[in-house]
Amino acid sequence: MNFDEKRVEAAISIVKAVEAEVGKAIIGQKDIIRQVIMAILTGGNVLLEGVPGLGKTQLVKALGKVMDLSFSRIQFTPDLMPADVMGTNLIMKDAVGNSKFEFQKGPIFANLVLADEINRATPKTQSALLEAMQEQTVTVGKNTYDLPSPFMVLATQNPIEMEGTYPLPEAQLDRFLFKLNVLFPTLEELHGIMDVTTSNKEVELNKVIGNREIVEIRALIKEIPISKSVMDYALRVVLATHPDNTLASEDTKKYIRYGASPRAAQAIINTSRARALLEGRYNVAFEDIRYVAFPALRHRFFMNFDAVSDGISSDDLINKLLDYVRVE
Repeated sequence: MNFDEKRVEAAISIVKAVEAEVGKAIIGQKDIIRQVIMAILTGGNVLLEGVPGLGKTQLVKALGKVMDLSFSRIQFTPDLMPADVMGTNLIMKDAVGNSKFEFQKGPIFANLVLADEINRATPKTQSALLEAMQEQTVTVGKNTYDLPSPFMVLATQNPIEMEGTYPLPEAQLDRFLFKLNVLFPTLEELHGIMDVTTSNKEVELNKVIGNREIVEIRALIKEIPISKSVMDYALRVVLATHPDNTLASEDTKKYIRYGASPRAAQAIINTSRARALLEGRYNVAFEDIRYVAFPALRHRFFMNFDAVSDGISSDDLINKLLDYVRVE
C-alpha cells in the first residue's frame, strides 16, 4: 500500500474535528452532517429535503464557518430570474464618459452556495444552475467565467407535495451527488434544540479546515483503492435500477420507469472512498457501497404510478436492490 500513514491519520483527524465542530450548532442529524462533509470532500452538490424548520439552512451556514469557505445564500422565489443568480452585463461609463459593458457577478460566485427552497422557483431559474453545478463555470452572453474552487451547491427543498413548489428537472436532479432526507428530530433532540435556540446560550464555531486542506484531502480520497469485486457490485446495483436490463429484479420491472444514469455509479464509487477513509480503512468495503447507495440513488431513478399506489418509496426499492444484487 502506497499510503503515507501519517497523512491518512491527519486527514481522518481533521474531518472528525469538522464533524464535531459542526455538531455544536446542529443537534442530532449525525448522518446528515457526515454525508454533507463527504460530498464536499468529493466535489459534489447536495440536495437537502425536509419540512421547514429542521435546521437545513443552519447546517450549511455552520459548514461555511467551520471550513472557512465563502458563503452565499440565494432565496429561491417564484419571481427569481436567472440573472439574479448568475449575474448580468451592465452598461457602465468610464472616467471620460465612454460606455461599456461590465459583468456584475451574481451570488453564485462563492465556495458554498445555499440555494434555499430551490423548488419554489420556476423551472427556468432552476435550470440556470445546471452549468455551474456540472462545469463549475457560468456563461453570460459570449463570455464564460470560472467559479471559485472549491465550489458546491447545497440546495434545500420542501417535500414536493407541499403547495407552491415546482418539481426539479431530471437533468438537474442528476447533478446532485446526494439527496439527503432531513428527518424530524426525536424528543431528546428537540430538548437539545430548545436548549440552544430558546436560551441565552451562544454557539461559537471555530475554523477547522481551509481550502488547501480540502484540496489535499480530495486528492487523498481519490487514492483509496477499490477492488474489482466491490466496484462490480456497485455497478450491478446501478444497472439493476433499469427495468429493461437483464439484472433487473421483479420489483424494478414493476415499479421503476427509468433507471439511474452513469453519474450514479460515479457518485457511489467516489463517496464510498470518502466513507472508507472516515471509517479509518484504507480500502473500500461492500458496507461502504451500501451506505452511500441510498443518498446517491434515491433521486436518480423514477418510479411509476404502481409504486405510488402501493406506497413504495425510493428507499424501499434501494433496500430491495441491495439485497437482490449478489456479492460476488
